[in-house]
Amino acid sequence: MAEHFAHVVKGSGPGLLLAHGGGGSIAGNYGPILDDLATTHTVVGPDYPGSGDTPRSPEPLVLDEVADALVRTAVEAGVGRFTVLGYSVGTAVAVRIAVRHPERVTGLVLTAGFTYPDNRIRLAVRIWQDLLAAGDRTLLARFLTLVGTGPGHLNALSPADVEAAVAALADYIPEGSPEHVDLVAAVDTRADLPKIAVPTLVVATTEDGLATPEHSRQLAAGIPGAELVEIAAGHGIGVEARDEWLAAIRSHLSRIG
Repeated sequence: MAEHFAHVVKGSGPGLLLAHGGGGSIAGNYGPILDDLATTHTVVGPDYPGSGDTPRSPEPLVLDEVADALVRTAVEAGVGRFTVLGYSVGTAVAVRIAVRHPERVTGLVLTAGFTYPDNRIRLAVRIWQDLLAAGDRTLLARFLTLVGTGPGHLNALSPADVEAAVAALADYIPEGSPEHVDLVAAVDTRADLPKIAVPTLVVATTEDGLATPEHSRQLAAGIPGAELVEIAAGHGIGVEARDEWLAAIRSHLSRIG
């Protein structure tokens, strides 16, 4: 795995390090709010191996190594202290960063996350892995749309809009998805949670069929002093509830200062 990840740096002000989801990217997961975050913070957004311009890893991804690589990327970009905003498996990366590099972390925002894969996530991961291996990107996109989209948002779309969204997702699936999904299957941060000593906001996506809100409640319960906010959205919160998500993040960032 490369020690340094391709990344974007935007804005000025206090540091904000982004950790994206598995099978995602900085543009894919944070695109709707990236420019807004950069109006108040220096945002560093590294892409995991096989996403964006970061080369795919020939080896399995290891949570500690991904966490350390994100920190190196931020430091080399001139951002030595930062809040970490994690999404999906990026919440596990963020938690591990806070435990391994406490001197650099000022706060956490953990969105649509989980501490370990329960049976529902394990089944989803197995299907995800099998469809990647089969090379059926359209069927994979249908599956991810089904489990990842909140029913309110999904059923408000026309059939043509659903097909367009599936086609767009099929085109987007990153090359490094197999390694990302294997990382999802291997995550377990339960022992890390009591060690976190920075202001933490947990954002639960209450209509999420992949990382159900109970996972976020477990995260918040395990982290001393964590605040929990619940937003009516599926896993794709950046599209489904962009404004509510951004408002929750900004409120927490303003309290960190």
